[in-house]
Amino acid sequence: MRRLVPSTLRGQLVVVIIATFVVAQGVSLWFFVDERSLAVRAALGLEAADRAANIVRLIEEAPADLRPAILRAANSPLVRFSLGPAPAVDHPGHDDGGRTARRIRTLLGEDDARDIRVELHRVEKAMAPMPGMPEEAMGMHGEMMRGAAAPVEMQISVAVAGGQWLNVATRFHSPPLQWPWISIAIFALTAVLIVGFVWLALNRLTGPLRRLARAAERLGRGEPVPELPEQGPEELRSLTAAFNDMQDRLTRFVAERTRLLAALGHDLRSPLTAMRLRAEMVEDDETRERLAAIIEEMQQMVEATLSFARGMATSEPPETVDLAGFLGDLAREAREAGGEVAMAEGGGPPLPVRLRPNAMRRALRNVIENAVRYGKRAGISLSRGEGVARIVIRDEGPGIPPEALERVFDPFVRLEESRSLETGGTGLGLSIARTIIHAHGGEIRLRNRKEGGLEAEITLPLGEGGG
Repeated sequence: MRRLVPSTLRGQLVVVIIATFVVAQGVSLWFFVDERSLAVRAALGLEAADRAANIVRLIEEAPADLRPAILRAANSPLVRFSLGPAPAVDHPGHDDGGRTARRIRTLLGEDDARDIRVELHRVEKAMAPMPGMPEEAMGMHGEMMRGAAAPVEMQISVAVAGGQWLNVATRFHSPPLQWPWISIAIFALTAVLIVGFVWLALNRLTGPLRRLARAAERLGRGEPVPELPEQGPEELRSLTAAFNDMQDRLTRFVAERTRLLAALGHDLRSPLTAMRLRAEMVEDDETRERLAAIIEEMQQMVEATLSFARGMATSEPPETVDLAGFLGDLAREAREAGGEVAMAEGGGPPLPVRLRPNAMRRALRNVIENAVRYGKRAGISLSRGEGVARIVIRDEGPGIPPEALERVFDPFVRLEESRSLETGGTGLGLSIARTIIHAHGGEIRLRNRKEGGLEAEITLPLGEGGG
């Protein structure tokens, strides 16, 4: 059922409006048919009453030998008249509220003295044709009996002068639903006009929403987004204004943090240089070497801090690149640097992704270098997920404790106990990688493999043409 419902807001609103229109038309048609049926029945009943009153007058005023001819002339396919000593309505039954009897008395110009009996009931089972029914009326009777329409039978018995009774038997049925082609054409034209006007009117509502969704996606990827125009209904204008304010605050916050880190790393270079010069003046060789090693570690941490700050910056313009070729270049560079890095056979499907190449290269290089440093060798695979590109970087190392899988992304966290820069680095590599990946609207997760080693899964949203 969900496949039949449009996924867009505009499509769903159109479906709701059309469904409401169809239901309203159906209810109106049902009431119309019911009212039409009642009107037709009332008209047929009154017509039978009028004819009965006229026949009573003729019978009472005409000679006795003309009565059979009068009755024959009055008969019709669905209304039969007969004259007899007993009333056909000889027991109380359902009538029409006395309307038929009052109509006959009014036409006869009499009071309530004349005995008039009326019985009205629905025929629930097949009935034999009325006595004397002509052959051409048999077809109509057959349709009624086949259930095409539920017939109603009315019997009228009117006392006639001389002790006789005029018995009238008539049958009529609910008129069939008539839906001529002109009505269908009008209904279809009305529906098309409604859909057209609604579709155009909803564009004023959904257009700003689509622009807002695209802007939010670009902002999540770290791309520059111009201020959106405040258009549409009041609620949409308020939402757009809130988005513009949020974007401005986020941009200023990231810029201030980036400037703070860059300034801190830059200002630390001067005292570190002075400390290095002072350390060279120490006479004790062991102390001098120890101080130089500490200063060198601090210097590398400063450089890593500056690199971290550059990773948070979003000044680099984004580009659409083929991720398979992008990863292939990184794997080749790692191998040229002496690392054992293997790309999955075939390199993976062509997946266009919007990213800032230099920043993303730094992030992925950090993850690959970690895999080579701790796992001896690294394997890279690329696949397509639902709206994302999935990069998996595996190593064959010892893995890391489960409780540290998230902590290693914190700045300056190193699980390597020796605290050596050669073996443990500065502890900023994964922090920089996650910062850059998050800035692209992606995600990175670590997990230990059952067969041994660590696996880093990186997902990035596909760019234009990526599905």
